[in-house]
Amino acid sequence: MKSLKPVVALIASLFVASAALAHSDEYLDTQKSPNGGQTRMASIYHFELVVAKDSKEAKDNPVVVHVTDHAWAKISTAGAVGTATILAGKTKVSVKLVPAGENLMQGVGKYASTPDMKVVVSITLAGKSPEQARFTPLAPVAAAATAAPAKDGHMDHKH
Repeated sequence: MKSLKPVVALIASLFVASAALAHSDEYLDTQKSPNGGQTRMASIYHFELVVAKDSKEAKDNPVVVHVTDHAWAKISTAGAVGTATILAGKTKVSVKLVPAGENLMQGVGKYASTPDMKVVVSITLAGKSPEQARFTPLAPVAAAATAAPAKDGHMDHKH
């Protein structure tokens, strides 16, 4: 009887590859984020960025990042440090993020809500390596992203 190890290794690698593809920015944009923000992968975590959506002029606005795992389970931010670098129009703002609740990092920065806004979030959880994600939180969502996601066998990680 031949060993099953090569078959098991092949199946495992296919599963890992499909999971990585399922969590592309385009895939995450088809999913409703739990807190109304934009979700991105940051290594083994999901970062959901929530920013002010209606601030026409640059003023002090909140920046909140929810940290979860791929099954949307909350990840403790106790002892974490972070920054959000916001590029909106011609303005660049660096916002210090501090723990604020079970799985939240938050801060306040002077920015306007612009469709071209880009945000780079970097968070270092206690005892872990820094993780980073890039966001376009106010960019118009493509029509495909607003439609119901295709049923591709992906389990949406809600188990």
